[in-house]
Amino acid sequence: KEYNHHRRTFKPAHNTLLNIHFEFKMTLNHDQLFQTLNKQWDEEIIPVLCEYVKIPNQSPYFDKEWEKNGYLDSAANLLIEWTKKQKVEGLSLELVKTEGRTPLIFIQITGTNNTEETVLMYGHMDKQPPLNEGWLEGLGPYTPVIKDGKLYGRGASDDGYSIFAAVSSIAALQGQGVPHARIVIIIEACEESGSPDLPFYVDLLTPKIGVPSLIVCLDSGAGNYEQFWITTSLRGMVAGDLTVKILNEGVHSGAGSGIIPSSFRIIRQLLSRVEDENTGIIKNEAFYTTVPQKRIEQIKSCVQALGNTVYTEFPFVEGAQPVTNDLVELLLNRAWRPALSITGAEGFPALQSAGNVLRTHSSLKISLRIPPNVDPVASQQTLKKIFEENPPYSAQVTFSGDKAGPGWEAPALADWLEEALNFSSTTFFKKGANYLGEGGSIPFMGMLGKKFPKAQFIVTGVLGPQSNAHGPNEFLHIDFTKRVTACVATILSKHHTQFCSKQ
Repeated sequence: KEYNHHRRTFKPAHNTLLNIHFEFKMTLNHDQLFQTLNKQWDEEIIPVLCEYVKIPNQSPYFDKEWEKNGYLDSAANLLIEWTKKQKVEGLSLELVKTEGRTPLIFIQITGTNNTEETVLMYGHMDKQPPLNEGWLEGLGPYTPVIKDGKLYGRGASDDGYSIFAAVSSIAALQGQGVPHARIVIIIEACEESGSPDLPFYVDLLTPKIGVPSLIVCLDSGAGNYEQFWITTSLRGMVAGDLTVKILNEGVHSGAGSGIIPSSFRIIRQLLSRVEDENTGIIKNEAFYTTVPQKRIEQIKSCVQALGNTVYTEFPFVEGAQPVTNDLVELLLNRAWRPALSITGAEGFPALQSAGNVLRTHSSLKISLRIPPNVDPVASQQTLKKIFEENPPYSAQVTFSGDKAGPGWEAPALADWLEEALNFSSTTFFKKGANYLGEGGSIPFMGMLGKKFPKAQFIVTGVLGPQSNAHGPNEFLHIDFTKRVTACVATILSKHHTQFCSKQ
């Protein structure tokens, strides 16, 4: 190991890995590839992922004492120790950490014949909160359980698996002597907090990253477990705290109700300025964008593949229904339309201690998902204005925004990449690839799109039906993950053929 003031570096010992001679060939044996990955995931990777699940390494937004607690460092060290044991020729690794910022794992793998053609691969190691309520008996956020081919526990699928998929895909290619481009892997530790540290690190590491021609993000979803899925768009998000205060101290509800307006009723009125409570439609046109016709056609293709699982994948209570039975509209809602969610509340006593008192205030955590190509900063300002202007009953109303991240739309696929996606999916799933707009956010994608405008993107992942990222009973579908890894390896091989074979 080599140390300096802000990073820890691992490089293979001299005259060991870097000087091994490989006879490179151009043909990838796909059956052998899957057999290799299948064995490695079962025997080496899943046991380490189980140890990863046990670590309560919440993202800094949720663990304000993250640096003192050290869980993010523990997770990073676990992933680093596994990576260092892999027999990957030309691999060097740095744990980059600047005071006050989360750690970042930065890996470089030398390209075949020292090609400088670069692929950038991305994932993250931080987790959402445990959400202890709602886990099935025997399951828990930090208790890894393998059941029915699934690994249950917080963070295995979002996004702990990513570093294993990235490194094992390269190792499998090298094991067959199949050439590949130079590979850069970034594993951040604050994605679930909106990636506040990532721009700093990307700027710091830009000379080492280079200019990638392909970017592979391993932090997205899948419509089913039957084919390879590519994310075509992501929504952005504006979040913050909305507070309505009407009293300086609580008063007897018998004395005050009918005279004092309820802070809860006022906050309901404010929410209705943004959202039609009968339909869920967001009222202000500033939060909308035009949906490209190609994305509408892709959504129709998804509906043919998924059918009613568009909504049946979610754990509705018996008899409950989605907002509409039109499946195309549901997917348009999720990917290309704004939506309001209330994700937390303060100012409300627990039910068992709630007396007959008019409360002083009500506070709600607001989460407004916005479509791609909608400015998040302008949206946050618009939201603040809507909430705070002309408050009912002249109550004290404040909206304090704490997140404003952009959405993202993938650039048009090059012909070679579209062919590679379909080939890999057909090879390992017996079905062609499919394309889906996701409703969540990956802040890194928008930043990368601006920084590397000529790059092609593959945004994929293993968060399929009922995998329930961020919620209880989150799981990693093990067989699907193996096949996704095999698809990624195959695409990396075809990328080399496209860009490097004539160098």
